[in-house]
Amino acid sequence: MAIRTANNQSLTEITELPSAVPSAGSLVLLETQTASSDSTIDFTDNIDDTYDEYVFKCYNIHPATDDTDFGFQGSTDGGSSYGVTITSTHFSAYHNEAGTTTNLGYDGSGNRDLAQSTNLQSLSSGTGNGNDECYSGTLHIFNPSSTTFVKHFIAIGNHYNSGDYSINNHMAGYFNTTSAIDAIQFKFASGNTDAGVIKMYGVT
Repeated sequence: MAIRTANNQSLTEITELPSAVPSAGSLVLLETQTASSDSTIDFTDNIDDTYDEYVFKCYNIHPATDDTDFGFQGSTDGGSSYGVTITSTHFSAYHNEAGTTTNLGYDGSGNRDLAQSTNLQSLSSGTGNGNDECYSGTLHIFNPSSTTFVKHFIAIGNHYNSGDYSINNHMAGYFNTTSAIDAIQFKFASGNTDAGVIKMYGVT
């Protein structure tokens, strides 16, 4: 391994890290699920105390039913049941295809913001089922195996809704439980997930 030191003390031409240097912040792919007319997409394995953060990346999640929300919920019993108490907050920015309507603001409708609720936590609002309509985004869940503290999460995504709007969603909240969260379920509020891919990563 060749190391060159410049006058400003920076290092160049490093081809690999020494074995004693950890590669912190890396994503480790744990599971990939591809939807095909599925009612739910469940991740019931690999969510444990191995990692302090888990990241779910959603790619082109397409509903079978028009104008429906896509969201998630947690489980404390390995996926036997879902419905952990959530408190959350949500804001969004949108712009329609015609260029006539724009907005940035808090969105408290539906299941966008929950107040001690066991409902599905929405990641998108009114996703359309046209061939050019879907949701893509990223969900982070922090320290889900803690049995001392609540479990925080944040998400950002974009979807094309049934009214021809591009909607950028920002959501955050927490599972209000000191039990470990060991499974996550994704689904649409109505109908099946026609297509799409979700990847689960652990963060080192």
